[in-house]
Amino acid sequence: MSGTIHGGHRARMKKRYREQGLDGFEDHEALELLLYYALPRVDVNPLAHALLDKFGSFHAVLDASPEALTELEGMGENTALLLRLVKDLNRRYLLDLQKTEKHPSLASPEAAGRFFLPHFYGIREERVYVAFVDDALRLLRCRLLFEGSLNDVPVSVRKLAEAVIKENAAGFLLAHNHPGGRAIPSLEDRQATQRLRSALEAVQIRFVDHIIVAGGEYYSMAGHDCFER
Repeated sequence: MSGTIHGGHRARMKKRYREQGLDGFEDHEALELLLYYALPRVDVNPLAHALLDKFGSFHAVLDASPEALTELEGMGENTALLLRLVKDLNRRYLLDLQKTEKHPSLASPEAAGRFFLPHFYGIREERVYVAFVDDALRLLRCRLLFEGSLNDVPVSVRKLAEAVIKENAAGFLLAHNHPGGRAIPSLEDRQATQRLRSALEAVQIRFVDHIIVAGGEYYSMAGHDCFER
């Protein structure tokens, strides 16, 4: 009888999603719908509520590491990986969507910020991306150049110069994230930016902007006049 009840509930939930989409679902219901595919023969309603109780919000559940998720009773490795996969797939989708525009202009702080945001979606460690541009500030290529704090990479000037030359670029924009922090440059960010800018512009490599990303927000250092002499 229990299996029949759960099966009927799942069928109704799936039908509702097909007809109405996800917007009308409560957070625990959205989690239930996802958990169905990891736990096909289990009543996942209590687990969905337990996840929200433990982590505090829907986004925090998806932000949680597999290790933290599996500490909860009823959460196995496969289920934890499925939840982690949701954000990684969304990030892949957003980045792939960018490719529809072959050489977007990064000439404005707003365009640069929008371009870099998806690169850090769901990323919990600090990363440094570099977008190489031509004379008109159109994108040539974007690369993950470093992992870790910008100040922890002693060869950053050399690696940046080599990368710009290799890409045959006129200049570059740099972006890094503040996981769990705010989209505001620290004193160290400002000092590292000035050091890089002075060293690279001395060899005629244009440093266009430095974007700081945190969550769904960004801060353009050039847009806030941090590049003024």
